[in-house]
Amino acid sequence: MEALRTERDILDWAAADFGGIVTERPRAVLRPESADDISAVLGFAAERNIPVAARGRGHSGFGQAQARDGIVIDMTGLGRVLRVEDDRVVAEAGATWGEVLRATLAHDRTPPVLTDYLGVSVGGTLSAGGISGTTHRYGVQTDTVLSLDVLTGDGVERTCSRTESPELFHAVRAGYGRCGVIVRATLPLIPAPVRVRRFKIYYPTAAELLTRERQLLHEGRFDFLQGEILPVGGGWTYMLDVAAYDSPADDATLLDGLGYEPARDATEDLAYWDFANRLADAEKLLTQTGEWFAPHAWSNLLLPDNATDPYLADLMAGLTQEDLGAAGLVLTYPVFRRNLTTPLFRVPDEDVVFLVAVIRFGPEPAVDRQLAANRDWYEKAVAAGGTAYPSGAIPGIDWTRQLDPAAAARYDPHGIFRR
Repeated sequence: MEALRTERDILDWAAADFGGIVTERPRAVLRPESADDISAVLGFAAERNIPVAARGRGHSGFGQAQARDGIVIDMTGLGRVLRVEDDRVVAEAGATWGEVLRATLAHDRTPPVLTDYLGVSVGGTLSAGGISGTTHRYGVQTDTVLSLDVLTGDGVERTCSRTESPELFHAVRAGYGRCGVIVRATLPLIPAPVRVRRFKIYYPTAAELLTRERQLLHEGRFDFLQGEILPVGGGWTYMLDVAAYDSPADDATLLDGLGYEPARDATEDLAYWDFANRLADAEKLLTQTGEWFAPHAWSNLLLPDNATDPYLADLMAGLTQEDLGAAGLVLTYPVFRRNLTTPLFRVPDEDVVFLVAVIRFGPEPAVDRQLAANRDWYEKAVAAGGTAYPSGAIPGIDWTRQLDPAAAARYDPHGIFRR
């Protein structure tokens, strides 16, 4: 096919991702200008038994968007924000969340759940879940999406939602591209806040941090809620990161009972865009230092509440600052299970769930050891009733436990999407 690119530099680009660990070289790359281009390639691949993978912005951690000796579909060319209405936005799958947010803020609207880093694509996160500090209130991004336009393995474009082709809708959200290529998404919008009042409160132990997160989860006091464990000196500091959007409450009310100390803790008053795009400066710095391009053996696991404290204590006992890197951190997000409604976003069966994410910017020679630790943490999480969030770098996971093989067989009858 004339549309397929086989130049060495393009193939090298498609054989890599943000994780920097797995390298699987495709035989060709498609850079489509329309959904019809993708449909034609899917038919071409099906006739020849060639594997296919869609790639958004390449931020997967372990080769999830690569296709050894196959065809990688570069979705960045389909990156337009097509329409903004009062209650919804229609965007192509290759658009970044930053591009979507800029378009919706022009109408004083925002998606209810944004990724912490806005440089990832709409299609990429909807294929995985999409979690952030507002998930405690709205669920993950796949819980909020209204409808999707998908090209299934037979090359047919289908629209699906909770009421139209619901089986496909449930199979594609958090389905990691096993059932089709998302080409467009219709996402809900809510009024965008103007100002964000952000507080960073530090605690001496992980146990106290988790206790505060649980308290605030049940109270619903803040719009944004997450915890961070950060390297400092020769040890760790445990930070509660919370924010209130356009809140009429004063600081004393918002901080009541949280142990805020002005000499130790921090308060920021930010425009909503600046808060949502808060990782842009970190990306710029890490790009300058080269750490952005180093391997990232990240681990993302979901734990039942009753296992989170001992699990995190065990994890931190085996984690060194050198292994994490100066820019690394551990994230903890508390979420109500009832808000997580995407069937393939597998989570523990408990009322409260914690995401525990190890974000490493550690040294490259340590990757094998880091992967072994990720596997050990995964096995311990599963033994405690936990599950994996599939964007990280955890070797040897049997994804049939989390995905839907029956749906993949139905919507990918020729088996061309990576299984």
